[in-house]
Amino acid sequence: MAKLSNAEIEKLLLPYGVSASDRLCDQVQTYMSLLLEWNQRTSLTTVTDPAEIVKFHFGESMFAASAVPIRNGRLADVGSGPGFPSIPISMVNPELSVTPIESNSKKSTFMAEVARRLSLRTVTPYRGRMEDFPISKAAFDWITARALGLHSGLVAWAYSALKPSSGKLVMWLGESDAETVSRTGGWNWLDTIKIPGSDHRVLLVGNPSSPKT
Repeated sequence: MAKLSNAEIEKLLLPYGVSASDRLCDQVQTYMSLLLEWNQRTSLTTVTDPAEIVKFHFGESMFAASAVPIRNGRLADVGSGPGFPSIPISMVNPELSVTPIESNSKKSTFMAEVARRLSLRTVTPYRGRMEDFPISKAAFDWITARALGLHSGLVAWAYSALKPSSGKLVMWLGESDAETVSRTGGWNWLDTIKIPGSDHRVLLVGNPSSPKT
């Protein structure tokens, strides 16, 4: 499979609002090589074409950093799998403290290796379920989820784990799921944000509206 050049990666990321430096392209190259290498012995992704990996995994993840926008603070990513969207977000926002939450030990180990190889010192994977994460020690500015099906459970957990006034939940969803989730009470839901290159997938952003007790 032909390797993409940095110029090709930069061009593929442009529609997602990413102006990629050579350093960022090099990081994408390293991450993608690790992903494809590990994917041969443990299932990490069904997307194996390099251009599609750049668009689907890296572009869609990084898009939220500018579109929401996701800035500095603490971010928890629920059901991170091999690290999407949280690790690419940290690649474009290295001051962000990132906790990818993943119960699968092989995927969690993979993320730790990615963080090590890319020198992402603010990325600390948590191996376990979101329900087991010690919320008493966490007040997140951001919670993200890209491939998690248990929407009601995530929304309930995020309500407790986010900072009371400013914390935001960011979800990558199909339009119909976004419409369903946005009817959840106790939240302020913003208008959905269309994901570039996708006909039916959007970002849904919300923050808790009711005082926590």
